[in-house]
Amino acid sequence: MNLSRLDLTSLRLALACARTGNLTAAAQDMHLAPAAASRRLKELEATLGSPLFERHARGLHLTAAGEVMVRHGLALLQNLERLSHEVTDLREGHTRHVHLCTSTAALNQFLPPLLAEFSQRHPEIRVDLEEQVTTSVVSALREGRCDLGIFVEGPSADDLMPQVFAHDELVLVLPRTHALARHRKPISFDKALDQDIIGMNAGAALLQSMQWAAEQRGMPLRVRMQVRSFDAVCHLVAAGLGISVLPRAAVEPLAQAMGLTCRALTNDWARRRLLLAAGAGRQQDEAVRVLMAHLADAARRHAAPTSSARGERSPMAKARRQQ
Repeated sequence: MNLSRLDLTSLRLALACARTGNLTAAAQDMHLAPAAASRRLKELEATLGSPLFERHARGLHLTAAGEVMVRHGLALLQNLERLSHEVTDLREGHTRHVHLCTSTAALNQFLPPLLAEFSQRHPEIRVDLEEQVTTSVVSALREGRCDLGIFVEGPSADDLMPQVFAHDELVLVLPRTHALARHRKPISFDKALDQDIIGMNAGAALLQSMQWAAEQRGMPLRVRMQVRSFDAVCHLVAAGLGISVLPRAAVEPLAQAMGLTCRALTNDWARRRLLLAAGAGRQQDEAVRVLMAHLADAARRHAAPTSSARGERSPMAKARRQQ
């Protein structure tokens, strides 16, 4: 495979073909003649040594190699876009970009005011924020694909030497008419195991905690739907499609607006720690250290700890200690 023959126009064309499923439409998007687009696509397939699409009367369908091309092609173009932005910012006086990868829990509950404050104090440093599930944040840190990461305690991350960033509390999220909503005292998650669950996508710490709790009782977790955001979870719960578990600080404003109710959980794993760590090889970078110090200090000032300050750990962390 001779990657020196790979050109960005052909790569963008292939991604447009994957998006539209139609060579003519992709050629129009790229302002190419159909014949030129067809030639470029064939040359790209020859360069990669594998067909990227199956040609059918109804359009183009990705092959297995095509799916790999889409995944890595998008990442490549995004990195090139970052390169362009960083060079432009250097020209305009921004001396450094810091890539911060964060879990949804940290983004929804803590980060916006902390990042706004950092931007005012350090206008020369630009923070590039990316939201990911916890397992993806840890992978990105370990593989050096981000400078800093914030994630929910659980996945093995001792090699990253994380520090505590914040604490949060998980609550059961229910329609106000739900039978469990009548409980005024904290509820054990065991009582929810016979219910349909609206969960986050695979790799999210929330989903892993619920799955762990169900496994401890020898019961399946009845995940009916999985989505990427807390507000999507709440909309589905409000529609009566199931119940869920979300961080209290993030869900209470949504619950009030959507006619939902929150009930505290008795389970230890409902009180969590969010961790902050630098990516592999990034610990000595001055801009990374400045942002890390700001987040650690600002989180202590802005976020009051829940009962997890007693040192209670996530179920996954407990399981690791018992192994």
